[in-house]
Amino acid sequence: MAAAKKNLVYLTGFMGSGKSTIGPILANTIGYSYLDIDREIELCTQKRVTEIFLEQGEPFFRTIERSVLEKHRIQHRCVISLGGGSIADEINFEMIRSSGLLVYLKADLEHIFQRLKHKTDRPILKSEDGSILSDDELRRKIRSVLDVREPFYNRADLVIETTGRRVGLTVDEVVRRISPHIE
Repeated sequence: MAAAKKNLVYLTGFMGSGKSTIGPILANTIGYSYLDIDREIELCTQKRVTEIFLEQGEPFFRTIERSVLEKHRIQHRCVISLGGGSIADEINFEMIRSSGLLVYLKADLEHIFQRLKHKTDRPILKSEDGSILSDDELRRKIRSVLDVREPFYNRADLVIETTGRRVGLTVDEVVRRISPHIE
């Protein structure tokens, strides 16, 4: 018996892997709506993700994130871009996998580093005192976080390589690979 087709497509991957760029284009291409979990958290809290991390910490952010995920997992025909750490929690991971198709947009460390090295709005990319990291420190930090998250990412239904690929070609591949699995 064939598996039931899904009507939610979740995009996961490390920050800088292309979720926020590919997500809206993918949604438009397949006729779905689009939702970015981090933007929903900001709307819900009236604070930027950076502010939440600085003022209330990551555990508080993850609690809100789970609540937003629970609220939106009942969407229909929607592409949802997850935060980079959304699935590094077993409860979130199971909720996501049970309600939709999970696609990992995979980028290598150097690609991620190049895309993030000038970003200053990502709390996870700063030192504990909030200062900017050197290039070597940033690479080590990315590697460290990626090492924790990669086992979760690799459990996705589909893995799509984004390193060095044009957005249009990546979207085409995602569409081709998800089409048999979605409504």
